[in-house]
Amino acid sequence: MLIVTIIFIYCLVLFAISHLTSHQATNTIFFRANRKSPWYMVAFGMIGASISGVTFVSVPGMVMRMDMNYLQTCLGFILGYLVIAFILLPIYYKLNVTTIYSYLKQRFGMQAYKTGAVFFILSDLTGVAVKFYIVCIILQQYVLSTYNIPFYFTVPILMSLIWLYTHKGGIKTLVWTDFFQTLCMLTALILIIIQVTQALQISPMQAVKAIMNNPHSHIFVTNDWLSPQNFWKQFISGAFIVIVMTGLNQNMMQKNLTCKTLSEAQKDMCTYGLSFVPVNLLFLSLGVLLMLLANKEGIALPNSVDDLLPMFAATGKLGTATLILFIVGIVSASFSTVDSSLTALTTTYCVDIREHPEDERLRHKVHAVITLIFVIFILLFHSVNSTSVIDAVYILCSYTYGPLLGLFAFGLLTHRKAANKLIPYIAIASPLLCYCINVAVSTFTSYRFGYELLLLNGFLTFSGLWISGMYKD
Repeated sequence: MLIVTIIFIYCLVLFAISHLTSHQATNTIFFRANRKSPWYMVAFGMIGASISGVTFVSVPGMVMRMDMNYLQTCLGFILGYLVIAFILLPIYYKLNVTTIYSYLKQRFGMQAYKTGAVFFILSDLTGVAVKFYIVCIILQQYVLSTYNIPFYFTVPILMSLIWLYTHKGGIKTLVWTDFFQTLCMLTALILIIIQVTQALQISPMQAVKAIMNNPHSHIFVTNDWLSPQNFWKQFISGAFIVIVMTGLNQNMMQKNLTCKTLSEAQKDMCTYGLSFVPVNLLFLSLGVLLMLLANKEGIALPNSVDDLLPMFAATGKLGTATLILFIVGIVSASFSTVDSSLTALTTTYCVDIREHPEDERLRHKVHAVITLIFVIFILLFHSVNSTSVIDAVYILCSYTYGPLLGLFAFGLLTHRKAANKLIPYIAIASPLLCYCINVAVSTFTSYRFGYELLLLNGFLTFSGLWISGMYKD
């Protein structure tokens, strides 16, 4: 009952923040927060928004399979955030956009505009729904099932809580709730690390030395070009992942566009971009410490990397305090991801699809409908109860970001025109062709694509747009 009470108090704090920030909220406040957000609040809150509940659970376990190679990708993130800060943000601020897909309308025309918005909606809705589903499963398995609360009751309640604190203030509320949720998440992470070091009966300095001397602390892979963990593959792919999944993603950019000026938005972007290496280093270090603890206590490591942290934290092996911290951590990370997605999807539909940014009744209806769609998606995933379906959804999301990369790259890097009527067909054909190439290469060669599939997908879209320039609308 203690855990449920803490979650209840946590939600009360979110409601209090929502009440204080949503007074007389209009669509302009909901979509743009009147562009008065303090950049440092946005920067800190974006750490939590960028780290989902799945990340909170999965990253520590990555060391079991690929050591600390993930930091190579995180280093690439820094380059990606610099590109967003000094190339994309100046364009968005110059055009004074509410959604970033308005750029496509001005550069290519209405078909490109709608295509970009639709691809974002499909990607974000399905991707975030899967992430939140996994978190709901963890909460159900380790907390709510002990109170005989059914899953089909858990999901609507959690989504309703998110809807309640976002439906009035929108993005203005999220700037402040994300700050609070990021603070809770990082505090939980640090305190869990302290709990594990105490269980190992070592000092913090001894823990640092133990991590550095552990073979799983290996970071760089430079001698195997075929490996998906090769440094240059992960570094370059990490940069493009950030450019696409942050710079070309309304979910991630909406809060950044609420800063007062371009220079403040750039400071925000660079600050939280640099934070990803130390934050993920903490997650991976926790994974090494958990493996050391498992070895000390003679506990077999789980088969799935997602089970390493829950095996200790969520089962009470480290005490009730760690269990509470674990639950607060994943709730903070997952709520921060879903609330920003819900707001961004509402914004994109009202502004880009319906083109009625002033209609408050429409905004309220859309916000409620998208909340309901999230609930339906999550319950469908649960009814299917197949990891292969979930994996397929993740793969689908990764493919749908490629056309956005190709569209923006073609618009920014060339002055060439594209056939506006053909753009939707090119955007659909590119991921399908990319999938066929991936299957063929995996079947007939020893090469295995990693994150660079995103680059291939974007290149195919770019090429299609270039060729289409010979066609006259």
